[in-house]
Amino acid sequence: MLIDGPRPTTLVGVKRLAKQLKKTNGIKHSDALDLAAKSADCVNFRHAQRTLPTNGFTNSKPYVLLTIYWSDKERGHRCGRETLRIELSKPILELCPKSTLRYVRGFGNLRMVADDHFVCDDIAHKQEYARDRLCTAERSLRFMEHTGLRPNRDRRNYPRILDTDKLPNIDHSTDWVDPASGQFVLIDEPYGNAPNDSERAAWAARNGWRVEKASWPGMYRPYDCDLYIGIDTSSGYDVDALMEKISALPEPVVSENWTGESVPSWETFLSPMAKTKQDERRARCKGMIYPSPSKATVPYNYNPGCSRRRPAGELGIDGHVQAGRVIKAVMSSQYAPGGVYTRLNSLRSDLEDWLSLEIGRGQLEGREFFEVYYTRTDQDQAFLQTLTSVDDVVVALRRIARMLKNAYPDCAPLRRQLRRIEMSVSMIEKVR
Repeated sequence: MLIDGPRPTTLVGVKRLAKQLKKTNGIKHSDALDLAAKSADCVNFRHAQRTLPTNGFTNSKPYVLLTIYWSDKERGHRCGRETLRIELSKPILELCPKSTLRYVRGFGNLRMVADDHFVCDDIAHKQEYARDRLCTAERSLRFMEHTGLRPNRDRRNYPRILDTDKLPNIDHSTDWVDPASGQFVLIDEPYGNAPNDSERAAWAARNGWRVEKASWPGMYRPYDCDLYIGIDTSSGYDVDALMEKISALPEPVVSENWTGESVPSWETFLSPMAKTKQDERRARCKGMIYPSPSKATVPYNYNPGCSRRRPAGELGIDGHVQAGRVIKAVMSSQYAPGGVYTRLNSLRSDLEDWLSLEIGRGQLEGREFFEVYYTRTDQDQAFLQTLTSVDDVVVALRRIARMLKNAYPDCAPLRRQLRRIEMSVSMIEKVR
């Protein structure tokens, strides 16, 4: 049904248009509301309620929405959705880069589906667990917002002393860095009264560190655990200033005082910034999607939420044996640097998975199966002796690539393995 004239941009405008549509077209009020909402580029009226401002005035304060769906089988298969809205001082990606967010406690498997929305693709087993996860993520955001710290992902910043002389009673620790100074900050959150204060004081004095307990209850489990900071004092970093920032943090949000939205259904939640059909598809929790085969790929299994896929087709047992022999030989070869070992190890892990899904019942059981990609046989050892030069190794790897291309259709899972092979070849050729 085409709608002429100006399109509404507010919720008030949608309701006004709905009244006109109901009167002129003789349709139900609920249908008129949905139709009017679509004219405002919304999926339906419920989406318009979440998306459009009530009137012409909008609140531009940054925020983020975090969503987890849950299913409680112990309570008669009840299910629902928990969504927590978090007001922020700046947009979330200015607070922490997207590539680093997944290392923040509580964000491990939250997927960004819109500029203002993250969704967990795993179905929580209880409503309480879903709420607890979201509250943990909120506390982590507050910690970064007030301290300016970011998760440390550079191993070069990690103090070796934490490996050689471990902090006594360390538990639930996370690694952070001050991006302004590059200072490494250890956050330790052991259960209350667990640490031995005298042992920790001796450790700090021995290694030139300062270990302080904060008054703020922490990110991991507030009121059950305590939050400590640990910093190497040789850098001259202002520890007191950091402690003041942590002490100024607001009371931590906990699931017992839940303030988010709870809905007893699995209807896909769309955030205000989700406008298009593509946005709607992206917002759907993968844990509720039943996988299906395509022309080039098939899912590893047909359970809801299975995202792993492999190529349609089969390399065959003999093909897998040949591939495994080359991979094991190259990984043991003197011509393969460490980066090659890492890539080929990932390659054989995926190929072994493909093999297990390609063979029938009773084929390659037990020891025979593990010999293909992991256990070295006499034939494997004999083949290794034939790799006497870089050229021999390169030829062997490129032979595997041709075998894979001939056995499987072009698809993303296959291209991932071919890239691993080509990267390995490139690294080996540099050894010349």
